[in-house]
Amino acid sequence: MAVNVTQSRRAAVTARVEALGIVAVIRLKDPAKLRAVVDALAEGGVRALEVTMTVPGAVDLIRQLAPTLPEGFLLGAGTVIDAATAHAVIDAGASFVVGPVFRPDVIAACHERDVPAMPGCFSPTEILAAHEYGADIVKVFPATALGPQFIKDVRAPLPQVKLMPTGGVTLDNAGDWIRAGAVAVGVGSALLDAKAIESGRFDLIAGNARRVVDNVSAARTR
Repeated sequence: MAVNVTQSRRAAVTARVEALGIVAVIRLKDPAKLRAVVDALAEGGVRALEVTMTVPGAVDLIRQLAPTLPEGFLLGAGTVIDAATAHAVIDAGASFVVGPVFRPDVIAACHERDVPAMPGCFSPTEILAAHEYGADIVKVFPATALGPQFIKDVRAPLPQVKLMPTGGVTLDNAGDWIRAGAVAVGVGSALLDAKAIESGRFDLIAGNARRVVDNVSAARTR
């Protein structure tokens, strides 16, 4: 008799991030505009958003936003650097947790709640250490100075590691990172134009989203 094994929430969310391929990273000065940003991203096809802890009242913001999201939209927390904050954002409704650095206690805190952890790493040594500790996806950060070739070079000896570059990813080069072997990309200011948000031009955010989605889709088709 076949055994029906239920996929964990952690595994399901990780698979969803990989399938989507794009995580929008937001650092808003005006949290009140966040829901409009979510709607614009969803309209353009980007359906995963990382709210960083540098946003004023970020935990409360996640708590308010999580129950109102469009169906299939993933809300995560970023810039999480300690276990207490990891627990707080997960309790508030974050589906995944991203950090700028590798902190084993943050990974452990996430896994306690069956939530994927995505620590930030820069060197191959850090990347492998985070993977061995259980990181679900390793955020390569800051990727600005590295370029897509770094992803390809690291994955040659470490094909088992799932990498998500953040920093240096633009609307037009996102596909280059995917072709190099990244499972997803984190996109910040290139996607979430601060001036457009400030002026209420959410149509521009939706257009940016469509552009980066098309870029990633084209890379995967090839």
